[in-house]
Amino acid sequence: MVSLMQGRLPINQDLLLMQKGMLMRKVRSKSWKKLRYFRLQDDGMTVWHARQAGGTAKPTFSISDVETVREGHESELLRSLAEELPLEQGFTIVFHGRRSNLDLVANSVEEAKIWMQGLQVLVDFVTGMDQQERLDQWLSDWFQRGDRNQDGRMSFHEVQRLLHLMNVEMDQEYAFQLFQAADTSESGTLEGKEFVEFYKALTKRTEVQELFENFSADGQKLTLLEFVDFLQEEQKEGERASDLALELIDRYEPSDSGKLRHVLSMDGFLSYLCSKDGDIFNPTCLPIYQDMTQPLNHYYINSSHNTYLVGDQLCGQSSVEGYIRALKRGCRCVEVDIWDGPSGEPIVYHGHTLTSRIPFKDVVATVAQYAFQELRGKILVKGKKLRTLEEDLEEEEEEEELESELEREQEADPELEAQLESEPQALSPRSKDKKKEKRSKPILCPSLSALVVYLKSVSFHSFTHSREHYRFYETSSFSETKARSLIKEAGNEFVQHNAWQLSRVYPSGLRTDSSNYNPQELWNAGCQMVAMNVQTAGLEMDIYDGLFRQNGACGYVLKPDFLRDVQSSFHPERPISPFKAQTLLIQVISGQQLPKEDMSKERSIVDPLVRVEIFGIRPDTTRQETSYVENNGFNPYWGQTLSFRVLVPELALLRFVVKDYNWKSRHDFVGQYTVPWTCMQQGGPVLQPLATTSRALAVLLMPPSCPSPGYRHIHLLSKDGISLHPASIFVHISIREGLEGDES
Repeated sequence: MVSLMQGRLPINQDLLLMQKGMLMRKVRSKSWKKLRYFRLQDDGMTVWHARQAGGTAKPTFSISDVETVREGHESELLRSLAEELPLEQGFTIVFHGRRSNLDLVANSVEEAKIWMQGLQVLVDFVTGMDQQERLDQWLSDWFQRGDRNQDGRMSFHEVQRLLHLMNVEMDQEYAFQLFQAADTSESGTLEGKEFVEFYKALTKRTEVQELFENFSADGQKLTLLEFVDFLQEEQKEGERASDLALELIDRYEPSDSGKLRHVLSMDGFLSYLCSKDGDIFNPTCLPIYQDMTQPLNHYYINSSHNTYLVGDQLCGQSSVEGYIRALKRGCRCVEVDIWDGPSGEPIVYHGHTLTSRIPFKDVVATVAQYAFQELRGKILVKGKKLRTLEEDLEEEEEEEELESELEREQEADPELEAQLESEPQALSPRSKDKKKEKRSKPILCPSLSALVVYLKSVSFHSFTHSREHYRFYETSSFSETKARSLIKEAGNEFVQHNAWQLSRVYPSGLRTDSSNYNPQELWNAGCQMVAMNVQTAGLEMDIYDGLFRQNGACGYVLKPDFLRDVQSSFHPERPISPFKAQTLLIQVISGQQLPKEDMSKERSIVDPLVRVEIFGIRPDTTRQETSYVENNGFNPYWGQTLSFRVLVPELALLRFVVKDYNWKSRHDFVGQYTVPWTCMQQGGPVLQPLATTSRALAVLLMPPSCPSPGYRHIHLLSKDGISLHPASIFVHISIREGLEGDES
């Protein structure tokens, strides 16, 4: 296995020194700093550590886990220890997802540079890998894990243990037959390419072989015409199938002779099905494909809540890392709570809590570094603004008018006075005692107030009040509870309101554990800035990431046309025509290389089932699941069809989640993938007119409103949204206009 990867790795002096190993200080906190011996393994793809040179080593991380490497002065933790540890000898390894950074301090500047440069070379190499190279790396990682004595070969006993780690429950006699067939050197062990052949025997896809043979006359290859038939009949590629077939053969057929003869082998066919071209997510939705010239309130905007927090809302850590992670995942609305700090230095933290504090200047510098390269003219500051004398007079007149109205109501209804005394909040959204209100207001910095130009925060009283008193460039915020009640009470008015003014929804103050609400029900009403605790993984963030994966992951997604109309008749709780209902049929066929959630459970094998969940308007929100397959996470087969009726597909998202069946408790999570209905893989792109500001007719490649059927792979993600390659599920999707049994 080692030879497969080493032949492609760049020859680099830094990597050779890393493979010899180095003693470095691992830093977790101001009080936890310990020496550890780190070594890049011979495969060049994994780093292990031990307490000392020659000690028992344990895996630390795979290169594929690493996002980037930062210098020591970029680390909050190492900067806080600058008087004790030299910053120029430190560096930070940043991982994908929510995994904590790894801060290390080398014995010299030269050794730090060796590791920083070497790791970056490897990260760049992994980033540029093609599909086959990624599979080789995955196999290399498993080989390293299974080769317990690290002698570069695997005995049958080691293979048996590895099969359990890989979720394979196999008859021992059959496993030994595969082992002997792969052991061409007859050494009693498997090396490099022998292990690959053993893996191929394990992963033979009979369901794909049958599909291949259905279109192949000789069962050995697909001719150009046979492949065109498959693309037209099964993938619904239409008129472009002929040109597409040539393109796909050139891209995925491994043999040069096959490419020259325009034929596709079984390996090439499988490679195509497992590729982006065979993915459930439509490739045309990955770049920016939507009209980006419409008013800001016509878009859903990727937004975060208390962005500085990487933990809970009461005692959690505040860190610029929260801003870095949010911005890098496409967030376009970050929250900065600014308070007076020592020596007149403003600080950022969750006020009136025990959360840690960070300097405001560090937050600003971080936003400047990670948001864009060209910030000028591209940042809007949303916040409260100091009032003018005219606004104060206007507010007093409004309050006097409101008080007079209440007095008249009290005269008509004597019981109202007692109710107001017991429930003073019912008097007005503003404080009844104006003096008390003025004392409780935070003091605003005039220079900060001056930065608020277009997104001045204004209090929400009613939709009528907003229409009569507010401007389109002002914005109101709603707690999740308030927003939900407005949707129930006045859903259509909320939709119309969000067609001309921005709304921001934030999590309830009771969510002290930084949990999240379901963003879908707020999107259904057209709310643009649905703020989330992005540090908390789970179902809600899966939905959120699923919506914003499209349109270049730029953080803006155009709302459906019926949510952009100020006279819209749409009510999210009671949708009516002309919205086009559709029926979805999903045949869940098989799974591939499903991981364990807990790798410490070596002897347990997952019993996988697939649950398909739909999130949209309330009548569309539902879920169904397959039965479970016992003791097989490696190549389970279900072959079950699930059927869904969807009234408003424009608002629907599908979440495919694989669970490990457990009759004693809730099923354990294995992996998931969430995709907007309108971004499901389909046939050829459709040319559609695109309205521009000049009203001229433009043409853009847009996905059709109704995705076509086809065989698709769903490549699973972890709880943190990280690829679980090569874990996937294989499905066939069919979508029909109208509802099943509806003859209209």
